[in-house]
Amino acid sequence: MHVVALTGGIGCGKTEATRTFETLGVPVVDLDVISHTLTAAGAPMVATIAATFGHEFVTSEGALDRAKMRDLIFNQPEARAKLNAIMHPVIFEQALHALQALSHYPYQVLAIPLLQESQRYMPHIQHVLVIDCNPQTQLQRVMQRTGLSEEAVTNMIRAQASRESRLAMADTVIENNGDLPSLREKISQFHKNYINTCIVSK
Repeated sequence: MHVVALTGGIGCGKTEATRTFETLGVPVVDLDVISHTLTAAGAPMVATIAATFGHEFVTSEGALDRAKMRDLIFNQPEARAKLNAIMHPVIFEQALHALQALSHYPYQVLAIPLLQESQRYMPHIQHVLVIDCNPQTQLQRVMQRTGLSEEAVTNMIRAQASRESRLAMADTVIENNGDLPSLREKISQFHKNYINTCIVSK
């Protein structure tokens, strides 16, 4: 099983990168998708979160109130640690199960936003691919996407591991300071090179 961990800071282009991999026929296991499924309306994890943080963090439909929880964990590191302790073991188990089910592919992409904080995945990863952009581009993209103030977005970025630590972990860095066609071309080139490596190593 060849697993490429795809990571990058908020606003750097991870989502578009995963879409490009999927169009190239590469299966993607996305931790954000797993997390959203586990905290959707009626999902079992919602009851656990409500019991820990209070029912005010659950919407009227029975899903996690993401906006309210995001505000809490960005302002209270101890709350973030508590939520991670609830969610991360279950996400990890489901992600590994999904990767195993896709092991017949030449390689799989594991989209993982916070790789530096998720060391339990490292023994299962063969290659770390970081999507990167310059800090000003990152700030502008997130402000445009979320409608949040510069201060709020800056705090979100600071709550993640540093850009320097991401780059230090990378086996490959793809710079995404330009437009989407440019990013897609870079992903396509990475795919051509990496799939040949996987085939040769079998």
